[in-house]
Amino acid sequence: MRIKVRHETNYRYGQPAQSALQLLRLTPRSSEAQFVRHWRVEIGADARLDRGEDAFGNITHLAFIDGPLSQVSIRIEGEIDTTDTGGAMRACVERQPLGLYLRETSLTEPDHHIKAFARDASAGVADGQLAILHNINTAINRTFEFHIGATTSATTAAQSFAARAGVCQDFAHVFVAAARTLGIPARYVSGYFLRTDTIDQEAGHAWAEAHVPDLGWIGFDPAQGLCTTDRYVRIAIGADGNDAAPVRGARVGGLDESLSVAIQVQQGRTIVEG
Repeated sequence: MRIKVRHETNYRYGQPAQSALQLLRLTPRSSEAQFVRHWRVEIGADARLDRGEDAFGNITHLAFIDGPLSQVSIRIEGEIDTTDTGGAMRACVERQPLGLYLRETSLTEPDHHIKAFARDASAGVADGQLAILHNINTAINRTFEFHIGATTSATTAAQSFAARAGVCQDFAHVFVAAARTLGIPARYVSGYFLRTDTIDQEAGHAWAEAHVPDLGWIGFDPAQGLCTTDRYVRIAIGADGNDAAPVRGARVGGLDESLSVAIQVQQGRTIVEG
């Protein structure tokens, strides 16, 4: 499937900022599940854009933006061909050992409720880790309410589990926390999801990957209740949402900052030659 993505982030300041520094994780890598046809990152201001790579192998851009700045726009636009691999993530860049994805973080530290939830999901399962992970994925999808505004980027897995509400980031953190309590390496993934009801979206998407012996990394999306398919564009991975955040930054000066995000994810036209 061919997917086209356009993502624009706009910052506005009531009092101009002297300068800004932005770390962007907005560029995908090709793998067995996706092929990047073209991808462009633009800054709507006088800036230096340095491409690099972080500790997880994510492609990064560090933007040094000169002021004064009353407005800054960050635009990405690209086209990618995706393949349904049944959730399997093969031929991906791996920079960290599996053990890293068993460690707790401030956002994924499980409480006794999450530990009990994980035990319940694994109780009586004789088909191995993959079946357990499907149970966790389905249980989160069925018992959590997708509620925009119920949480923030700083909400922990334990807090969203207690509320049984949140957005895709929260669902992914709960999945990761539950899997790790069972000794299953799990990580957070940020990217985009091709919806069937609209091309306009207010934010990107997030899901999780878990490592299963003899199968490797498998993508699970508790917000949708399924494994990842060709409707997903994988951008960045990390131990939690902080590691895979699309945009993080700081500024010098500037008051009354406001932020707006506009995203379009739509199916592109695939031309078959022959």
